[in-house]
Amino acid sequence: MLNQSAVMIFTGICGALVVLALAYYVYCGLPCQPKGFHRAMLSLPQAFLLYCEGTRFTEKKHEISMQVAESKGLPKLKYHLLPRTKGFTTTLQCLKGTVTAVLDVTLNFKDKQTPTLLGIVNGKKYKADLKIRRFPVEEIPEDEKECANWLHKLYQEKDALQEHYHREGSFPGPTIIPPRRPWTLLNFLFWATLLLSPLIKFACGVAVSGSPLLILGFLLFLIVASVAIRRLIGVTEVNKTGSSYGNPEAKKQN
Repeated sequence: MLNQSAVMIFTGICGALVVLALAYYVYCGLPCQPKGFHRAMLSLPQAFLLYCEGTRFTEKKHEISMQVAESKGLPKLKYHLLPRTKGFTTTLQCLKGTVTAVLDVTLNFKDKQTPTLLGIVNGKKYKADLKIRRFPVEEIPEDEKECANWLHKLYQEKDALQEHYHREGSFPGPTIIPPRRPWTLLNFLFWATLLLSPLIKFACGVAVSGSPLLILGFLLFLIVASVAIRRLIGVTEVNKTGSSYGNPEAKKQN
């Protein structure tokens, strides 16, 4: 039940990189006009990442979400929150004729691991499995209500996939393991060498200077920088309470 939280962690950290890659966030916290939204969609690159649950998974939010599901006569989910259908249906209506398919991605980690960015910085390895399903746009209902029902059914299927994974340790169906490619490592080494070369050159200069004060100051700088980076990473990690999004009681307290 922590996989959605893991996704939120890495999405938050990599947000700046996403923007630099000419991808954009769409904030839907305020009412928006469908026509204006449609014009915005047509002006953006036609690939859209949508997190239909709207927020990270916590036990409190899951309890509230399932109360809503019960009031609407919908089946309860065990590993997901009730999807928010308005954003999905509006996006699909705007992108009809532009995109050809919807890709559903379900993520899980081996051995029930909960990855953290700090763990990655410390060299910890995480193994993840992805279940990717492709749905042609023509197969998704155009009517808003029927499209919302389609999304609810999709999340019921995703919940069944998560249940199967927790029980069997893998998703149903054939498993495809992509071969290792050297280009990822070579790309990392190239940029690491290019960007870190000034720091490496400076460190070598400090080492050969023979000045105890300069060497001590540089070591102190490295220690402070390391602690600061870990503190920054700690701030971005998902805590047990999560945000107040989707929790009316927490919003009243704020």
